[in-house]
Amino acid sequence: MPKEKLTSQFVNLIYCDPGKSKEEFFDTEIKGFTVEVRPSGNRTFYLRYTDQSGKQKQYRIGRYGDISFDQARKKARELKAAIVLGVGDPSQAKAEAKAVITYGELAIQHLAHAKTYQRAYDTTRMYVQRHIVPRWGKMRLSDIGQRDIAKWLSEKDREGLAPATVEKIKATLSRSFELALQWQLAGVTVNPVRGIKRAKFNNSRNRFLSPEEVKRLLLACGASKNTQLRSIISLLLLTGARVSELLNAEWRHVDVDRKHWLIPMSKTGKHRHVPLSQAALDIIEELPRFDDCPYLVPNPQTLKPFTEMKRAWDTARTAAGLGDVRIHDLRHSAASFMINAGIDLFAVGRVLGHADHQSTMRYAHLANDTLLAAVEAGAAEMKGKTL
Repeated sequence: MPKEKLTSQFVNLIYCDPGKSKEEFFDTEIKGFTVEVRPSGNRTFYLRYTDQSGKQKQYRIGRYGDISFDQARKKARELKAAIVLGVGDPSQAKAEAKAVITYGELAIQHLAHAKTYQRAYDTTRMYVQRHIVPRWGKMRLSDIGQRDIAKWLSEKDREGLAPATVEKIKATLSRSFELALQWQLAGVTVNPVRGIKRAKFNNSRNRFLSPEEVKRLLLACGASKNTQLRSIISLLLLTGARVSELLNAEWRHVDVDRKHWLIPMSKTGKHRHVPLSQAALDIIEELPRFDDCPYLVPNPQTLKPFTEMKRAWDTARTAAGLGDVRIHDLRHSAASFMINAGIDLFAVGRVLGHADHQSTMRYAHLANDTLLAAVEAGAAEMKGKTL
């Protein structure tokens, strides 16, 4: 193969002889530094070398035009020095870099794994597909750094997302990298999300309906095109159940005689029994039954649980003048009615299915109001008889 002292002028003049697929020219100064020319006129720089095991290898430096001759020559010197000193194998490093998958590929594996055990899988999928993949999907895992993630999360804050939502997005991305570490994926030695500090925020929001507001809401629900809405809202207020629990409730789990409703799998991952008041039982007895339909309050059109009731709910709460009320606030309101009736926090926590007392403590101020009313009544009684 021809050897020449490669220069920029020489590279500009070389061509591929007719009938050949390529011509190669080796530098006389840097051993292994090569330029290859094709019939199309494209010229590409390579470095040929022998690795530590004695194997012949070739490393592509770049195409002339994309890089200059001087840049190619400088790179060849650097690579040659690393090879001679035994501190690097450019082909191996390139292969290792190619072995690093993109976040998009990791996301597919993460979601497949989550689907096998997560009850809130759809939420995880939404965070991954709507927020994380559009930003990081095409990047290799080794190129995703903590500083860039922290900046991105700050941008999410400024987009107007709720702080709790941003925190869940962060947790989902962190889980991806924890799985990558667990699976020993190439290019991941640390979780870049770990250690990113987030501003503290108070995600608690306590909105309790008054009896008068409940009356307005139920009237509006009764006028809804969704014929099941009034029953659903009434039962949520009377049981304190979570919306998903009620929408998936089945007739076989309701025991009218024992006045309880079995929830086979709750948010805590355990089954629980919800006591049913006579008012709740009266509503249940009036519910329409559909042939071959096991659900308590199904969608009458599909005979399946409602996947969402956003439109009907928004229409009803707006008509009732309660635009600030979320459907989850019905659960809070159920707790407030029990506590204001004198029921202690422990019992209320049991009814709501709280896994620990901390979740119930948000209603402690309501219990204090009840206790205050009790001591005021006692003081009034004492004052009337002794003073």
